[in-house]
Formats: sequence, C-alpha cells, structure tokens
Amino acid sequence: MPIRPVPLSAIPCTRSALTTPYTRSQTQAAGRRASLLMAAAAVLLSGCSALSGSQQSDKQALLDERNALRQWQVDTGQWQVDSAAASETTDTTNTSLLDLLGSDQLEQLVDASLSANPGLQQSWFTLRQLQAQRLGTRASQLPSADVSFQGSRSENNGNSFTSSLNVSWELDLWAKLADSNSAAELDVAEQLAVWQQTRDTLVAEVMQGWLNLINLNNSIRLQQLRLDALRKNEQAIVQRYKAGIGSLDDLDSARTSLASGEATLANNHYQLKEAWRALRTLLGTADNQQLVALGLGNPEAMPENYPQVRMPLVDLPEQTLARRPDLKAAWNAYQASSKRVDIAYKDMLPSISLSASLSDSGSTPGSSLFTDPVWSLVGQLTQPLFQGGQLKAAANAAEFSAAASAQSYRDTLLTAVSEVENALDNEKALAMREDAIERALGTAKSNEARYLRRYRSGLATLLELISVQQSRYDLEDNLNSLRYERLSNRIALGLALGLPGITNESMTPSATPSETR
Repeated sequence: MPIRPVPLSAIPCTRSALTTPYTRSQTQAAGRRASLLMAAAAVLLSGCSALSGSQQSDKQALLDERNALRQWQVDTGQWQVDSAAASETTDTTNTSLLDLLGSDQLEQLVDASLSANPGLQQSWFTLRQLQAQRLGTRASQLPSADVSFQGSRSENNGNSFTSSLNVSWELDLWAKLADSNSAAELDVAEQLAVWQQTRDTLVAEVMQGWLNLINLNNSIRLQQLRLDALRKNEQAIVQRYKAGIGSLDDLDSARTSLASGEATLANNHYQLKEAWRALRTLLGTADNQQLVALGLGNPEAMPENYPQVRMPLVDLPEQTLARRPDLKAAWNAYQASSKRVDIAYKDMLPSISLSASLSDSGSTPGSSLFTDPVWSLVGQLTQPLFQGGQLKAAANAAEFSAAASAQSYRDTLLTAVSEVENALDNEKALAMREDAIERALGTAKSNEARYLRRYRSGLATLLELISVQQSRYDLEDNLNSLRYERLSNRIALGLALGLPGITNESMTPSATPSETR
C-alpha cells in the first residue's frame, strides 16, 4: 500500500513558530456552531464551510513562517563551522550518516542491526498495523452490501425460502468521512517518520558504538604502555634500594602508582566488554556467533586507528531541519489532531444515509432467488438533538488534543534547533581542545626526553622522571578521548541535521523484512 507522507515543503521549521500560541477561537465559536444545528439544511451547509476557519488560520500561521529558519541558518554565521579544520574532511557527496564514515566492517554491522534490531522491528510492525487500519477507515466511504438466504419449514405452510440483497451508503455530506480517511493517512505518515527516526538513530548508535570500541582499545593499549613503564621504574627503584642509594618512600610511591594503574586497566577492560555487549544488543543478538561471522569474534578485533569521519555539510538547502523525521512526525500528528477537531464538530451535523433492498420468497430455493423480487429504497436523515453534552465534550477534547500536538511540535522544533547548535559548538570546542592537547603532547615528549638525559646525568630524580612520563601518558589518553568525542559528535551532528541513516532504500515499509516471512 503506498504511503502518502506530508511534503517537506509543507513542514514549518521556524523559530517564530516556537513563540506562536495556539488560539482558542475554536472553543469560542463552538456555541455559535451548536446553535445552528436546528436550522434548515441550507443554513447548515453554509455554516459548515466555516467549520474550521479559525483552525485553518492557525495552520496557515505556522506555514507562513516556514522560511524564517532558512534565513536564520545563514544569518550571522549561526550555523557556520570554522572550515579551516573541517575542509579537508568535508565531502559534498555525503547523503547519509553511513557515507560520513567509510568502513566495510561497519557497513556489515549496520546491515545486521537493520535486519534484527527488535526496537526497529517493533516500529515497523506498528507502521504496518496503522496501514491496515487505514484500509478499514477508507472502507467507510464506500457503500456496504450483504446478501442473505433463509429457509424455514412449518406444519401449516410447509417450506419457505427467503433471499435478500441489502445495500447501504452514508453520504459524505460534510466531508466527515473524507476527514477520517485523511486523519488515518496522517497517522500512517507520522508512524513512517517515527520508523525512519528509529532507523536513523539506530545507525548512528551503531556507528558511535563501533568508534567507542576503537577508543577503549586505544585506552587499554596506552594504559598497558603506562604499566610497562611503571614496572620498569619499580624494578629500577628496587635495585637502587637494594644498593643503598634509594629510599623506601620512592619504592612506596612507585608501587602506589603501579597499583593505581592496574585498577584503571581493569576498569578499561570492563568498559570495553560493556560497550561490546551494548553493540551486540543493537545488532539484536545475544551471542557472538553473528559477530564472529563478521570478523569480530572478540572486542579486541577492531581497527587500531580511527577512520576518517567527514564533516556533515550544514550550508546546503537540502540539509535543513525539515529533513528530520521527528519533526515530520510531530507535524503529521498535529495535522491529524486538527482533522479530528473537524470530525468532532461535524458529528453535531445531520447525516444522510441511503439503503436499498431487494428480496424474494418462494416455496423452493430456486423460486426464491430473485425470480420476482420486491425492491425498496429508503433515505434517512439523522440529526443529533440531545446526548447529554457528549458531542460538545468530544469536540472540546479534540481541540485540547490538537493544542497539545501543536505544543509537542514546537517542543520538537526547539529540541532540534538546540541539538544542531550544541553539535556545531561542540565541534568547534573539540577542535580547539584537540589542537591544544596535540601541542601540549609535543611539549611533554620534549620535556620527557630532557628529563631522561638529566636523570642519566644524575641531575634529576627517578620520581621526577616518572612524573613527567605519567603526564605524557595522560595527554595521550586525553587526545585519544578527544578524537573519539569529535568523531562521535560529527555523527550526532549529521543526525541532528536530518541525514538519513542509509541511502539504500531496500528496507522500506513497502517491502516485508525477512523476519516476517
């Protein structure tokens, strides 16, 4: 079944939309509409045209502001990144999150997660459920027909057979049924966007989890190098102490540093296993068999160096917040709620239904099969008069639901803007921190070489040399963490800008996943 999501051009992404209140003019007009219910049909028809006028004005107010965000993106460099550091890693061919990072191993992990992740599959089946429900909603616009055949036998009359054909149809005089169908289509479009958001978030989490394994492996390698240096220093202090040229305080200090380093290494190993299990969960498996097939039989089977993660483009019109699936979902939810406000008020209006029947009876089955049928045609006009305020309460509830949906959309938009701004500022800050740590690391290596020469010349103590070495290892570990944070932040920026997780649309709601077969 084809899905008809709302066009991207109809989705407002404006900062001014964040401060546009949802009006209550619909409630004020409810009494006026209710007073027209007992008027003539012609008056009702003219009143129906204004049924949702104020509500449509609220929608138009949002739609009229959709260009403000596009202008805001280019004003005062709000969304501009210092391209001096990012120009070498920016590629204009980036069309998905996976395109930001080229790795065959990662692509296999993403494919596995898209096929088996339970959260994504749950979102998928929810979408298919709404698609099926939409078919039922659309059927209410069509005539319904049923045929029946009845046979009986009595002592006085003998055999008697009756057949009948009944057709009924409710005229969609006020487009209420059409609105119900439109609301169902918007529900499907909303869930489609939710499914896309779940898929894109899953791809981003798999990418960040894979990078985290590289980060933790590097931390373990650096910590092992630190421990090797500490063990050598401890041995040197022990030899000096036995030779009578060292102090017990130096030995205690060296052993304290070694024990602290071993505790840090144990914690790093645990974090690696924890991150490994988290990635395995994203792939929808509880064992390592699938990972072994991908060449990842253990957490250490990871690349030693970070891959290049390209900087997402933030200045192309195609890469705006309007691409974000969560914004599309929130906007479709608001539109569906608005449709249901119209439906709630139209429930107060008269309804017209037509029914036709064709019946025949006879003493034999053949003679009762419409050989000499009797037909009837009935038209029915129904006007709600008194239901204890139920219809009015339903209309008010629908209006409150639409108002909540509007606020939910504004909240989603506010969150989207904040996420993009935070990611851009974080990119700048991490670039500056990485540059500073690299310069500090170069200085620390030079300082370590000087202290080593001074120690060999007897001008520096062993503890001073150990302190300088530990400073260098700390800077290397900080640099490793900063590089991981910066690469992970670029993935988060791409997700915030609305980049899809993958460009391959083989897994779309029009196809059935292998797990459903």
